[in-house]
Amino acid sequence: MWYLKLLLISVFAIVLYQDFKDRLVYWFLYPIIGVLSFVIQLYNVPTTIAFFNLGVNLLFITLILGISFLYTRFRNLNFANAIGIGDILFFVFVSGTFSIVSFFVLFVFALLFSIILQQVLINKEKDQTVPLAGYMSLFFGVVYAMTFLSNSTFLYAY
Repeated sequence: MWYLKLLLISVFAIVLYQDFKDRLVYWFLYPIIGVLSFVIQLYNVPTTIAFFNLGVNLLFITLILGISFLYTRFRNLNFANAIGIGDILFFVFVSGTFSIVSFFVLFVFALLFSIILQQVLINKEKDQTVPLAGYMSLFFGVVYAMTFLSNSTFLYAY
């Protein structure tokens, strides 16, 4: 299973690089992240639990995106300009990563990490878009690296 984690960390690194450099990520990398992370989860939990986790995590992502959509409507902003399709695809495909509670906590902290990192690295002359999928890839890549090095499965506990 170590080779799948290593491959997943590599794909996270590619997403980080592409999103940070050009704010464009090859679309096929997102399904690769989804498949690899879900297979790793299947290795650690029974199939029914993994699919249940995926369903609940997708509901959580839908709730987050729905609230974001309502917020942009309330502020008279265009939702398509507030979040990119790549970020939405990343949210959807990363939902198969961990158990429900672990995913909720890691997702929220990944968003907070992205906000803090953007504030630290902000460049006034450059475009003010945020490479959200890239920052979150860095966060999830570090989480997978830590579980890879410690050979821990606590994030999959149900």
